[in-house]
This record gives sequence, structure tokens and C-alpha cells, in this order.
Amino acid sequence: MRLCGLALLAVMCLSSGDRLHAQAGQALRVTPIVHPDQVLISFELTDGLTDDVRQAILSGLKTTFTYTVELRLDVPIWVDRTIATATVTSSVEYYNLEREHHLVRMLDGRTEDAKVTADEAVVRKWMTSFDRLPLFRTSLLEANREYYVRVSATARPSNGSILWPFGSGTSAQAKFTFVR
Repeated sequence: MRLCGLALLAVMCLSSGDRLHAQAGQALRVTPIVHPDQVLISFELTDGLTDDVRQAILSGLKTTFTYTVELRLDVPIWVDRTIATATVTSSVEYYNLEREHHLVRMLDGRTEDAKVTADEAVVRKWMTSFDRLPLFRTSLLEANREYYVRVSATARPSNGSILWPFGSGTSAQAKFTFVR
């Protein structure tokens, strides 16, 4: 009887964790697209640039959003295996005298793109939206297996919920089957 109670408690904890993960995942949308040679990843942080974050940026504080993207193999009844990981960062620094935002996007520590803009809509898109990033090669994948991409987002500087509405960050994932 005691064993059944413990099993029921474990199932309840696991299912409530899924609900919490799903709620947090609503703010971050992830879409993997499988091409013959690459897995392209699109993701968007819908609520990332809050009024508090915008005010911090306009004060001249350099703000960086870091996205950790993991390609994982879905292993039933066992621990899922991480196949590859990529880190994407977007930074913005506002210069008051020029009234310009200096933007930098990096992939695994390498600068991929940089630009200067005065348009806040461009800053919002730059910091929170990524379209078809070629992050992983399909040569890493086994045919006819279930995989998923998990994206975790954090912000710097992190000052609790003042600069980031999700505390320590948010994450979401999307599954796909690699068919060859």
C-alpha cells in the first residue's frame, strides 16, 4: 500500500512538472526544420523585452540575452542524450549621445553579425527572434529516431524579476522525427 502511494506521488510530481514546463514554454516558441544536411532552428522569446528591460537598455546598461540550444535524442524509459549544443547571444548597448543601439549577435563565442540602429522595433526583433539558424548537422542523427530541440533563455544583467520576468530564465522544446 505504501509503495502504491509513493508511486502515485511520483506520477503527480512528474505531471505537475510537465504543466509548469508547458506554462513557461509559452513565452518561448521553438521550431526545428530538418533539411538534408542541417537542422535549422527558429525560436522567438515573445515576452522578453518588457518595459523594465527596455528602461535598463535606454539607461545605457549593456543587456545580453543568452540562448542555449540543445539537440537531444528522445530515449524512452531512460535519460535523454544530448547530441549537440549551441549558444546564441544577442547584446544591445544604447549610446545616449548618438541615440543609437549597438547590436551584436554571437554564435558559440564568434561574432556572427553586428549593426547599429535607432529603431526600437529592430532591437526587439534582434534580441528575441531567430529565424532558421543552421546550428546542427544531420550527420549527427540516426534515421527514424525521435529527437527534440530544447532552448533555454537567460538575461544579463540578471537582477531577479526586475530585468527578467522569468526569474532565472525560461525554456521550451519541440520534437521532431529524423526520417531518411
